[in-house]
Amino acid sequence: MWHEYINATSTDEVIKILGERKERARVMAGGTDLILELERGVRKGIDTLVDVSRIPALNQISIDEDGAIHLGSLVTHNDCAASTLIRKHAYPLARAAWEVGAPQIRNRGTIAGNLITASPANDTITPLMALSASVTLLSTRGERTIPLNEFYTGVRKTVMQADEMLVDISFPAMTKSMRGTFIKLALRRAQAISLVNVAIILNLTADTVRKATITLGAVTPIIVHAEEAEKFLAKKKLTEKNIALAAELAVKSAHPIDDVRGSAAYRREMVRVITLRGLRAIRDGKEQAGMPKKPILLQAKDSAVVMGGMFPASPIETTINGKKYSFNDGYNKTLLRLLREEGMLTGTKEGCAEGECGACTIFLDGKAVMSCLVPAPRAHGAEITTIEGLADLTPSPLSSPKGAPKGEGSLLHPVQEAFIEHGAVQCGYCTPGLVMSGAMLLEEKANPTRNEIEQAITGNLCRCTGYYKIVKAIEDASA
Repeated sequence: MWHEYINATSTDEVIKILGERKERARVMAGGTDLILELERGVRKGIDTLVDVSRIPALNQISIDEDGAIHLGSLVTHNDCAASTLIRKHAYPLARAAWEVGAPQIRNRGTIAGNLITASPANDTITPLMALSASVTLLSTRGERTIPLNEFYTGVRKTVMQADEMLVDISFPAMTKSMRGTFIKLALRRAQAISLVNVAIILNLTADTVRKATITLGAVTPIIVHAEEAEKFLAKKKLTEKNIALAAELAVKSAHPIDDVRGSAAYRREMVRVITLRGLRAIRDGKEQAGMPKKPILLQAKDSAVVMGGMFPASPIETTINGKKYSFNDGYNKTLLRLLREEGMLTGTKEGCAEGECGACTIFLDGKAVMSCLVPAPRAHGAEITTIEGLADLTPSPLSSPKGAPKGEGSLLHPVQEAFIEHGAVQCGYCTPGLVMSGAMLLEEKANPTRNEIEQAITGNLCRCTGYYKIVKAIEDASA
C-alpha cells in the first residue's frame, strides 16, 4: 500500500519530508480513515507515509489565558470524550467524539484526522463548526491559521496544501451562559456513519436566546449553518411553538442526496426531527442525557514511547506477548497481516478488514485497537498483546493442569474461563476480539456495570446470535 514508512520524532522532521515529497507523502496519525482510503484507491499516488503518532506534546488538550481551548493534532476521540475540560466547556464536541465508531476506533482515530478527511458525515466537524473553531497549518513556508468555515471546498476537499501539517485546533470555550448538544442519527447505535447530525449551541439569558448556532452534517457537501433558524431564534424564548418553527426553518439549509442509506426526503425530515429534539433537550436541561459520565475507553495505560525509524531500510523490532520479534518483511501491510503472516499469530482474526467487526482487536501500547487499521511499522518499539498472550496477563489455575508451565495457553484469563463456562463461544470467529475487549475492560474497571460491558463490546460483532451469554460471561469474570 506504501513504498516507504517513516516514524517521525518531531514536527520539523515531518514538514521537511512533506516539503520535499509533497503529494507523494501523507501524514499518518490514527490511520482509521487513511488505511481504508489507500486500500480503496481514494488516495492515489502516495508513496510515503509519515507516522506522527508518537511525537511528544501533540496529544495535549489545554486552555489558554484568553479562554481558547487547544487540541493537538494527536488528540483522539476518546481523549475528547473523557476530557473534563471538553465536557465542561465544549460538550457538543465531547458528545460527537463519543458517538464515533467504537472504543477501539476512538483509541486511534484523531480529531485532526476527522477534519482532514473532510467527509460531510464526519461527526466532529459539525460541533467544531458550531464552536467557531480554527485550524493551524505548519509547513517549511511558515504557519497559517484558517477558520474552519473557510477550510472546506467540497466533499473530501480542503484548502490544505500537500506540504502542510495540521498542528492545532482551537476554539473559544463555551461560557456559563452557553449550553449545547450534539445529536446523531444513524442506522445503528454504534459503528455507523451519520445519516444526519446536528450541533446546537445557545447563548441564553434566563429562558431567552441571545444567540443561536445550529450546524448540520451529512446534508450538503460541507457542514452548513442553519442560518434562517439561527436568526429566527435570536431574542426569542424557547417555547414549543418557537422550537417547532426553528426546526422547520433548519430544513431549508439541508440539500441532501438520495443514497443507499437514506432518501433525500427522509434526511430533510430527520433534520427537522433532531433539531427539534436538540432544542427541547436544551430547554429541559436534558442535553447530556445518555452520555456516560465516565465512558469506557478500553485502555489501561499509555506506554507509547518516541521511536524513530524508516522502513523498509530497517527491520520492525517489537515486543509481542512479552517476546521480542524482528521483522524484515511486511512493512507495507497492516498490523493484522503482519501478526498473522509474518508472526504466525493466527488467533487474531480478519473479519471485515475495515474496522467494523472487532475480530482483530489487540492491545497496542496499553490500548485496545483494531489491528486491521494499524500500519505494520507502528509496531516498531511498541508493546503488543494478542489473544495468544492474554492468559499471561492474569493467570488462573482453576482450569489448568497442575504444574503447567506459564505461557503455553493452559493458564486462562478469567474472561476466557467465563466464556467457556457460559457457552459464550459459538462459531468462535469473533471470540478472540470479544475476549480481548472484555479483558481490557476489566483492566480499566474491575467491576463494570452491564451498560459499561455493552459499551466495551460495541466494536465487536457476533454474527451467530445474541450477546446475552457474552455479556453474562464478562459480568461473571469481573466477579
